[in-house]
Order: sequence, then structure tokens, then C-alpha cells
Amino acid sequence: MSVKISSRGGIPPFIVMDVLRAANERAASGKAVHHLEVGQPGTGAPARVVEAVRAALGGSRMGYTDALGLPKLRRRIARHYGDHYGVEVDPSRVAVTTGSSGGFLLAFLAAFDPGDRVGVPVPGYPAYRNILRALGLEVVEIRTRPEEGFRLTPEQVAGAGPLEGLVVASPANPTGTVLNAEELRALVEYCHAYGIRLVSDEIYHGIVYGARASSALEFTSEAIVVNSFSKYYSMTGWRLGWLVLPPELVRPVECLAQNFFISPPTVSQVGALEAFEATEELDSHVARYARNRACLLDTLPRVGISRWGPAQGAFYLYADVSPFTADSEAFCRRLLDEAGVATTPGVDFDPQEGTRFLRISFAGSEESVAAAAQAMARWLEAERP
Repeated sequence: MSVKISSRGGIPPFIVMDVLRAANERAASGKAVHHLEVGQPGTGAPARVVEAVRAALGGSRMGYTDALGLPKLRRRIARHYGDHYGVEVDPSRVAVTTGSSGGFLLAFLAAFDPGDRVGVPVPGYPAYRNILRALGLEVVEIRTRPEEGFRLTPEQVAGAGPLEGLVVASPANPTGTVLNAEELRALVEYCHAYGIRLVSDEIYHGIVYGARASSALEFTSEAIVVNSFSKYYSMTGWRLGWLVLPPELVRPVECLAQNFFISPPTVSQVGALEAFEATEELDSHVARYARNRACLLDTLPRVGISRWGPAQGAFYLYADVSPFTADSEAFCRRLLDEAGVATTPGVDFDPQEGTRFLRISFAGSEESVAAAAQAMARWLEAERP
């Protein structure tokens, strides 16, 4: 007799992780790999973060913290919003989470019930729709257009019909789109008018190539804001993020966190306290991303790729490769197999129109991105129609 297997595990894979596995297998066989697939800074945690953890490990047992995180860290995160956005946030509204991924899980569980309709932008981060579907929610894909800079508008949201929730990302993965203050305010006001819970993904804040990104907290206290120490703070493997919650969701999230995670990683929280003081080091990483971005924008048009998302923030190019292929998965496999360049097919972010796009991450070192760009350019030159 067979035993039951839950349908929750039947969600699509996060394809970029499959690409990473294939790239690692290639490297293990002794072949060269240029990594342009994973959204991971090419640098480690700030020096003062590492030093703080070294010092703490010598004299601390690193037990559990409160389920919502170290009070001192919650206070420091709250202060960050005053320092950078001019917004006063009560530390009681801050929940430290096991990465932003844990934050999304807690936020979706606390805010929505099975069957609720939640809008997500397309193209967009695949884990939004996959987590929502695994939780039994109805994912409503809201298509944004390349000719409009992949910008989400209230008019597009209205066309999706009644919603209980809406996920917005600025800067966005994979397109790098950054909504200006008035564009974000318009979405906030639309959600308020129609009783829609807004979830604002702000994990790429700090990584912009122009004006700073606005936070939803500048316009409302009703939104759930998600952020992370992984991207700007260069602490991916430390698995630490945070939520800023409306007051009515603090206790529900706390109860969920107690039962799901007990507490966020203590050692990571100790280090994170120092991350906010490492601005000079971290801004130097952003300057490097900008140079990598310029390298790709200079190289790719020469070999037939000349259309992409705005790339105003984050560290990705969402590139239109339709002159070369209508099957981005096969294209990425060949690019890895024949040129040793790992990229992510657009279908990870848009299962329909992503067949003609790929995402290129430029988060690595200048040397590695330049070498990858040249390897990719040589291969594309041979592929040109």
C-alpha cells in the first residue's frame, strides 16, 4: 500500500538553484565555470561583523534568543528606518527572521488564509508564487511590460480583480526596476482604499545606481516590510532577515515564529548588530556592482543583446535574448555546457514570456564578471544569426 505524499512539494523548483548545482558539478569535474547565476555578493560579511562574532564565540554559549530576535538588534533595525528614511518605527514591530525567506513564510501565514488571492508581479522572484501556492493561497500573476520598465501600477493591480494581498518589490528581482516615491505611494494608497494587505520586498535596498529606493513605511504603517542582511550587507549564508509589521500582526508572527523556528540564529544576530556600522565597506561593494553593470552594458550590445530591464537597482540584468532563442532553458544549458557561463533562464521569473529572457547576476568580483562577459560574448558571436 502506498502512503500519502503532500501536494505542497509539487511546486516548481527554484531553477537558479538547479543551475547552481549543474555549475558546481561542472567545476567538480575540473572544467572552468563563470558564475553569473546566483544573486549572491562576491564578498563575505563586513570585517567588523566577523570580528564581533569571533569575540562573542570566546565567551558565549549562544543559546536561544527571543522568538522575534535580540531586543538590541530589533532596536537597531528600528533606528535604521529613522536614519535612512526619516520614519519612526517602534522596535516592538520588528521581527528578526531566519533569512527573508523565513520572513516571507511568517508574513504570508500571519496575513492570509488558504484560498485568499494574492497578487504578485511578473516577472518576479519565483519564491513568492511558490511559497504562496504551497500554503494553499491563490496566486494572481500581474504582468508588467518591458516597454514600461516592468513597473507595477495601480491600474495593473485593478485589472487583477479582488485581492486580499499584493507583493511589491523595489528594487525588483530580476529586472532591477526601482519604483520612485510617487509610484510606490500610489500602490500604497490603492491597497489602503481596497483593503489589500501590501507586502513590500525591500531586500535590495542600498543597492541602487541613482536615487535611493523608498520604503513603504514612508507612506503607511499597514504594510508588511521584508528586508534581509543577505544582499547589501553581504551576509547570505548567515541566514538572517527581518520584518517590520503592522501592530496587529506582531503577536501572530511571534506565535508562528516560536513554533516554526524557536528563534533566529543567535550568532548571526550578534554579527548583524555591527553590519549597520559598516557603511563605508558596504558602499564600496555597491560601487563595484556599478562597474560590473557598466562592463556588461558595454559588452553585450556588441554581440546582439541590447534590450534589458531598467537595472536601476539590485545586481541583475534581465536580458532579452530573443534574437538568439525562444527557449531560455535550453539556451542557458548550452551556454554553460559550451562556454562555461552559468546564467538563469527567464522562465524562473516568468513561466510564459521568460522563454526569451535570461537573468545575469553581476554581484561577483570585477575580474570574474569581466571574464564571464568576455566568455559569453565569444560564444554569442558564434551564435549570431
